[in-house]
Amino acid sequence: MSETLVSLWTDVRKRLEAAGVETPVLDARLLLEAGAGVSRLEIVTDPRRAVSEEQARVVRALTARREGREPVSHIIGRKHFWTLDLAVNANVLTPRPETEFVVEAGLQELLPADAPFRILDLGAGSGAIILALLKERPNATGVAIDVSEQALEIVRENAEALGVADRLDIRQNDWAQDLDERFDLVVSNPPYIKTGDIDGLAPEVALFEPMVALDGGQDGLVAYRIIVAALPRLLKPWAAFALEVGLGQAESVIALAEAAGLSTSEPRRDLAGIPRVVVGHAA
Repeated sequence: MSETLVSLWTDVRKRLEAAGVETPVLDARLLLEAGAGVSRLEIVTDPRRAVSEEQARVVRALTARREGREPVSHIIGRKHFWTLDLAVNANVLTPRPETEFVVEAGLQELLPADAPFRILDLGAGSGAIILALLKERPNATGVAIDVSEQALEIVRENAEALGVADRLDIRQNDWAQDLDERFDLVVSNPPYIKTGDIDGLAPEVALFEPMVALDGGQDGLVAYRIIVAALPRLLKPWAAFALEVGLGQAESVIALAEAAGLSTSEPRRDLAGIPRVVVGHAA
């Protein structure tokens, strides 16, 4: 009996469940789409369509990688974030849904929407945050900084694909070192995992995500100290910043900001109620 879309999807799902993957249903669909070259609509409307031996072979090869806990975003090279379809790979942190709250906070600061705002993204990774902001604010321009040239290649690819490359200056730098400009908004999702906690993370993160995007030092706050110390010279008067933080870090980052002479407001909470984004302003 020939393999069909639904029988192959079922087989992949069961294999991922046995491997302990948290989202086997979704991941099985994504691997089937990528490996067999079909769309979600085709899977739903024509589930008994026969698949070729070659299609099945490719899907099972991708499945074996996912069984090894390689992130599905690395396997298919794409990740949905905000309203964007982003290219990602092992050189950048896979964008998380929680980071969309940074975008949301930033958009509320970039009003009116037709003003010529300047945005800085420190540790841009895939470019997820600043690219989402530039897509939503067509008059805005920005600077994306990352220490990794491999990450910046992904930012360039995504900026070109999204049609915002002409509004984005991409620079390799160690945070804001030697940066001589003031901005209307500074955003960042810096590394904030304590060094001693990294090995205990899910295999998808601990084994496959770039360490430079994860390791926040012994207390998880090393990057925040650097960023917050630079904010007074990076922000225009009354300009805003929005920083993603880890579990239990909001109060510490707020204290750093206020010690630097910045004002802060109530942190933005994610859907789990965790304070996720520290928002504040220059004096």
